[in-house]
Amino acid sequence: MNCPAAALPASVHPLADGVTSRRHFYLLASVTISFLAGSSAPTPLYPVYQAMWGFAPLTVAAIFATYALVLLAALLVLGRLSDHVGRRPVIVAAALVQVAAMAVFASAPDTSALFLARIVQGFATGAAIAAIGAAMLDLDGRKGTLANAVAPALGTASGAVLSGVLVHWLPQPTHLVYGVLGAIYLLQAVGVALMPEPGRRVPGALASLRPRFGASPQARAALRSAAPTVLAGWSLAGFAASLGPALVKRELALDPSLGGGLALFALAGSAGAAVLVLRRSDEKTLLSFGATALLAGMAGMLLALQAGSAFAYLAASIVAGAGFGASFQGGVRSVLAAASVADRAGALSVLFVLSYLAMGLPAVAAGAIVAATGNLHATAIGFGLGVIGLAAFARLGLQTRTG
Repeated sequence: MNCPAAALPASVHPLADGVTSRRHFYLLASVTISFLAGSSAPTPLYPVYQAMWGFAPLTVAAIFATYALVLLAALLVLGRLSDHVGRRPVIVAAALVQVAAMAVFASAPDTSALFLARIVQGFATGAAIAAIGAAMLDLDGRKGTLANAVAPALGTASGAVLSGVLVHWLPQPTHLVYGVLGAIYLLQAVGVALMPEPGRRVPGALASLRPRFGASPQARAALRSAAPTVLAGWSLAGFAASLGPALVKRELALDPSLGGGLALFALAGSAGAAVLVLRRSDEKTLLSFGATALLAGMAGMLLALQAGSAFAYLAASIVAGAGFGASFQGGVRSVLAAASVADRAGALSVLFVLSYLAMGLPAVAAGAIVAATGNLHATAIGFGLGVIGLAAFARLGLQTRTG
């Protein structure tokens, strides 16, 4: 079932009307942004950690993969819990766990602490992300659909640039960003605890903890249609997060922390902008535009690496990021349009599981190849060609279904 956002039902929770409803909605959106900011904040810091502790590129990929895998496990086990115990308890608990993760990051003496922090962070994000998305839909169906697509991109962008700026210009680079984020999580936990419960509890909390990778038949059909384009977009995100800092240092001669943060900001920021600009487009248009922009942007990034042009790399990242945002918005909108109210959290969980698998697994493979061969440039080219191939396949599939 394909329909534009305007055709989605606009549901406003009876306990939160008018100004209060908007305040609660934007609080929940800010939680998504801060959680995803926390996920990208360590990326510009990896070169700093490498200089301090001397670990290999494979370790960076393994730390990155640890976060993604734990997040996936938490999604599979806890993704539906908020349908049964309420959105608010899940979100508050996850925000407090994020505070603990920031404390581990800030006090990390070695790589083992980075692994532990990523485990804690992945658990918190995986537990909360579907609950937050469903809660926003509970409060406002139209705005919730848009926010579920734009907030993760804005969070990733803000975390990357915040971390890059703090590392480059302010003291205590491995402490300050985590202190800022920890304070934000604590304030958000208090705010969510004070708001009324936006969801409708149904029995079966214990049964919901049984891992189940699935959604309703209608949502599954929408997932199959959107999956190739969404996978291409999140593979691009994995490329930027795992290889980006090293590439901007070795291939483009930029500061790895600030340059890596700016590159990720260009990609994720343009993704958020594309969601806003294209918010009135239908799902097919979004997915088609997303696949085309991903293909063109990734090709431009590879050409920029070949030419050694930082400006061209950032410009191509903006194009690719627009494709990422459009494709994810199209995927979120088509899946949520097909899902029932009771199936929202589960459908979002499936979509995020697919997304993080696409982001994490290729990144780990790329890190292993760099560690084995020492050839970052060739690995980046191969990774990028894989993203281009996936985007081309998605574009072809969309054309075939349209025809």
